[in-house]
Amino acid sequence: MDALDRSLLAALRADAREPAASLARRLGVTRGTVTQRIGRLQNSGVILGFTARVRAESEGDVRAVSFIAIEGRSAASVIDRLRGLPQITSLHTTNGAWDLVADIRAASLAEFDAVLGRIRAVEGVLNSETSLLLSSLQM
Repeated sequence: MDALDRSLLAALRADAREPAASLARRLGVTRGTVTQRIGRLQNSGVILGFTARVRAESEGDVRAVSFIAIEGRSAASVIDRLRGLPQITSLHTTNGAWDLVADIRAASLAEFDAVLGRIRAVEGVLNSETSLLLSSLQM
């Protein structure tokens, strides 16, 4: 990946619907170069897809990040169990004091409380720390 690919990715993160001709003008290349680069980035798996960013407050749900510590060698089974919880929108492995980071979305505080209980009840989960996301800042 070169500087043009990185610039193209930054532009697509800001507005994935920007027309190729506009991207080409902004990046100082041809429209064909932009479409070829986007295709190559998709085929190589760098670009996984395109999505709409929605203002969090408009969805009316509870959002949180949960840091999870796992016992010994139980990571695979814990991950499998957590994948089954629809309120967990993404799950990340990490280093340091916590083994996993889970992004959580729930329709209400009651649902949020219930999902925290389910996370803590998973065999192999030693500890967790969860922070509610109060507002989101656009980048």
